[in-house]
Amino acid sequence: MVPRIETLPWRHALTVPAVGPAVRMARETAELALTEWGVSLRHPAVGPALLILSELVTNSVRHAADRSPDITVIYAGSEDTLAFAVHDHHPYRPPLHEAVTGTGGLGTVMELTLRLGGTAVTRPDADGTGKSIWITLPL
Repeated sequence: MVPRIETLPWRHALTVPAVGPAVRMARETAELALTEWGVSLRHPAVGPALLILSELVTNSVRHAADRSPDITVIYAGSEDTLAFAVHDHHPYRPPLHEAVTGTGGLGTVMELTLRLGGTAVTRPDADGTGKSIWITLPL
């Protein structure tokens, strides 16, 4: 069973401009947070998690920057769970589970997430002006 994100004790947030360097900043921040939380960067889930994160931030930069000058990445975790969300202010919500059979960014995201036994969900903002894509992975 996947824990509720709200119950995860470790948290960090990063807001960056929706430009190319955001991908590197999101990855580096993830590595710093994981290290601070005592999660080894050599853990088998960490490499794929960083790739998933990079793909999601890249998608926001490429497809949402015209409506979302900033992207927020939320990192959360516990001793046995890693979760992160990429939020932008574009209302389009990509069909994640249709991406399982696709190629490219979201196909890679879904393939890795499911291979690791994780979950992926898109949550719209309450006002409908944006969304967050949440990934939860077991550690």
